[in-house]
Amino acid sequence: MSRRLARLTLDNLGDVPQGCRSCTFWELDPVRRQRALDAGESCSEKEAWVSRVLLEWGSCGRVAYVDDDPAGYVLYAPATYLPGADAFPTAPVSEDAVLLATAMVYPEYAGSGLGRVLMQTVVKDLVKRGGIRAVEAFGDTRAAPRASKGDPPPVTYGTCVLPADYLLRVGFKTHRAHPRYPRMRLELKSAVTWRDEVESALERLLGAVRPARHPAADPSHRSSNGGS
Repeated sequence: MSRRLARLTLDNLGDVPQGCRSCTFWELDPVRRQRALDAGESCSEKEAWVSRVLLEWGSCGRVAYVDDDPAGYVLYAPATYLPGADAFPTAPVSEDAVLLATAMVYPEYAGSGLGRVLMQTVVKDLVKRGGIRAVEAFGDTRAAPRASKGDPPPVTYGTCVLPADYLLRVGFKTHRAHPRYPRMRLELKSAVTWRDEVESALERLLGAVRPARHPAADPSHRSSNGGS
């Protein structure tokens, strides 16, 4: 089976589920988000956001493929590019950190460890950039946990926030506590050994990916509010 990870660009944005391509939960403030939704321009706003971040900051995500079929993705950027984060009670994100907005693994590849691989890739990218001390994320303590290998559950209606359980599994610690939306942090220096282990980890964990035998819902049918 052919497996690879690609940088998120306008060329492969179409490989992200439709619901996530049209969701601007993180990318726009509430007023602009509603305005784009009412005008039917959410997808174009998402494309404009990706284009802007690529030009001004660089790669802001990864898409995972198995046999050239999309299997999952992750999205991250400095908090200044993600104004949706300002609405959280544990905001703002620390000045020395990049914000992990969301990640997902498609249902048919859940339980394969792909979620951890995506997170390792984010860390490797940020370590190479330099000047970044940590990755932070807002967790949801009420989201359904994924019991195996650190994979985030498939994004469904209204779940644009990663489960706190998943973040703990991939190395995050609570940085600012909250009963529902704690802000969590992964220090890059604590994950620095990943730089030497990422390549072998990607090969080992991606090599273990196998499609589930049970039928899985088509990710493209998710609600327009599902994920970002």
